[in-house]
Amino acid sequence: MPNMDPKKTPMPVQDPNVRRSNFEEVAMGYSEEDAIYEAQRCLHCKHQPCVSGCPVNIHIPDFIEKVKDGDFEGAYQVISLTSSLPAVCGRVCPQENQCEKHCVRGIKHEAVGIGRLERFVADYHREHTQEKPVKPQSNGHKVAIVGAGPSGLTCAGDLAKKGYEVTIFEALHEAGGVLMYGIPEFRLPKDIVRKEIENLKALGVNIVTNFVVGRSDTIDALMEEDGFEAVFVGSGAGLPRFMNLEGENLKGVFSANEFLTRINLMKAYKEDSNTPIYHPKKCVVVGGGNVAMDAARCARRLGAEVHIVYRRSMEELPARKEEVEHAQEEGIIFDLLNNPVKVIGDDQGWVSHVECIKMELGEPDASGRRRPIPVEGSEFQIEADCMIMAIGTSPNPLIRSTTPGLEVNRRGCLVVDENEMTTKDGVYAGGDAVTGAATVISAMGAGKKAASSIDEYLTK
Repeated sequence: MPNMDPKKTPMPVQDPNVRRSNFEEVAMGYSEEDAIYEAQRCLHCKHQPCVSGCPVNIHIPDFIEKVKDGDFEGAYQVISLTSSLPAVCGRVCPQENQCEKHCVRGIKHEAVGIGRLERFVADYHREHTQEKPVKPQSNGHKVAIVGAGPSGLTCAGDLAKKGYEVTIFEALHEAGGVLMYGIPEFRLPKDIVRKEIENLKALGVNIVTNFVVGRSDTIDALMEEDGFEAVFVGSGAGLPRFMNLEGENLKGVFSANEFLTRINLMKAYKEDSNTPIYHPKKCVVVGGGNVAMDAARCARRLGAEVHIVYRRSMEELPARKEEVEHAQEEGIIFDLLNNPVKVIGDDQGWVSHVECIKMELGEPDASGRRRPIPVEGSEFQIEADCMIMAIGTSPNPLIRSTTPGLEVNRRGCLVVDENEMTTKDGVYAGGDAVTGAATVISAMGAGKKAASSIDEYLTK
């Protein structure tokens, strides 16, 4: 008999008054008892609608059935059939818009906590199993991956399992991409990412860091001189956007990318860090997505009073509900239906105020959200010594500018067909390099699809 509790089993979390001054993980994870109780809420539906909502098609009811029976390692083996990064997905995937959105239990009550159970299973495996994956026998084919972010890691893992000799070329000094530089420690501990990457290395994946494709070597050179038969481009979208406001070049104005990279990858919040970071007293974060929440919550942990300025209302806020709630609990101020129009500086060239204008919502625009319209004469100022721009990113043009035959769209994203192949034969792409800034799991889904297509391409 299923557990018909209408609500998810609560996730234990750090007290907001404690966590807002540390970078330790906020969500503390289920106990074995919590996991079994939550797993019992699954109806194991015949048609398994949750699976269709997962970009990497995890066999969700099957792994939850294992959890219900207390076979946690068996549950991990089910997840790992299709996912290369389960501990990551269980923490940062927007399950509420994907697998849990399709959960039958969610029609009348709360969906089964699929993400929470995935995290529990991955953590259990990491804490109780020392065995590493076994490298398959080589099939003699070589594939290059550009970028060690979620799409590249997933593509590499799937190909390695099929016996391909896979080499990832990563521009930074450490693999992980946005998992390492973008997502804060309190949401995704970096040791967990490193452990997932070690599992890929055990499968035979070779990772070359400090290698900028397009500078250190080109894609053409990798294929023509180094013998790689196919290339997957998963280089992400690391080029930050700004609003071209007056005063945007003042000291104290950061892109969210720089701010988060200094904190997450370089650990600038630690006293012994070699990388400096400005500790603001009053900070304005512009944007309403998950990156804005991450930047705001990091600034809060550095001791700042933080305002999130977003031009639409809470209803249109694109960030995950859980992240918004955590930000509110930590004392972050939401200045909604406002938009910055000018950055004002002091005599030393530092930000002193951000001038904003009030907005009202009109008719829906192309995105389906109501268009924000400025309210004439409603300008006001917010005192601030720091401003963080979190309004999106686009792909770096380096790869397409050094690779003849690669086409991009008007947003600078690589053009691919239904098999993730670009306009250059043998070169595939996926993740943010194709879609622009999106979710970790959608990038993983693209990497998985590309791996399948590359396998078909090289073995046909």
